[in-house]
Amino acid sequence: MREIKVRTSQRPRPLPSGRWVMTQRWNDLLFAHWPVPAQQVAALLPKGLRVDTYQGSAWLGVVPFWMDRIKIRGLPPVPGALSFPELNLRTYVREMRTDAQGVYFFSLDVGNLLAATVARTFYHLPYYWAEMQIKQRSEREFAFYSRRRLVHEPVIFKARYRGLGPTRKLAESRQGSLEYFLTERYCLFTETRSGQLMRANVHHVPWPLEDAEAEIERNDLAAAIGIRLPNEEPVLHYSRRLAVYVWPAELVRPALAARRAPVAVAPSS
Repeated sequence: MREIKVRTSQRPRPLPSGRWVMTQRWNDLLFAHWPVPAQQVAALLPKGLRVDTYQGSAWLGVVPFWMDRIKIRGLPPVPGALSFPELNLRTYVREMRTDAQGVYFFSLDVGNLLAATVARTFYHLPYYWAEMQIKQRSEREFAFYSRRRLVHEPVIFKARYRGLGPTRKLAESRQGSLEYFLTERYCLFTETRSGQLMRANVHHVPWPLEDAEAEIERNDLAAAIGIRLPNEEPVLHYSRRLAVYVWPAELVRPALAARRAPVAVAPSS
């Protein structure tokens, strides 16, 4: 908790009110990003969100990593959920009413059925149970494999990636840089089955990024939502680890000004 209070200057908005409900640690992440036409992404977003662009493009990110140190406030550690790999497909959005920046996940694959069930239930996130493994080849080199379970068409991701070590350039992303745009996001959006927009706030210290190399042998994630990635190398970053604090999911309510009060109950001047 001390870490939250010390490092908040990088946030575009103040810490949310209320108390965080969960902490996690994300480890050995690869950020692989491609620019894609904004209109392709916009067609897939829920009502109330618009595409956030950088240099005129939307960005689609594939992020493999493994998670541990999962703790729900006030509860003992969850059996069977101490550590597991995860893979997500994400883009970057703004909430139309407040213009708040955040992340929108098209899919999250996880190698733990309990974690997938809990996240779908309480955060309405599109989690899928997958056969997954991450193997460490050296201190900063990993082989990652994921194959989604219980689906008609195979959705597979297979890659090797490595971090190239810390540099002064990426020690802390500057506001306005592509690295800041892609990683310094403190809110995620999702929607319920009935189409209601939800938001969950998160907090962490600035991402300790490194340059990275990767050989992506297979990547079906974008095609599974109908987007074709450009035939170019992705923008790659690696991060060793980061502690993350998560707040409860909450309903994003429409602006009160948009609700017209009935004449009979409108206040008189």
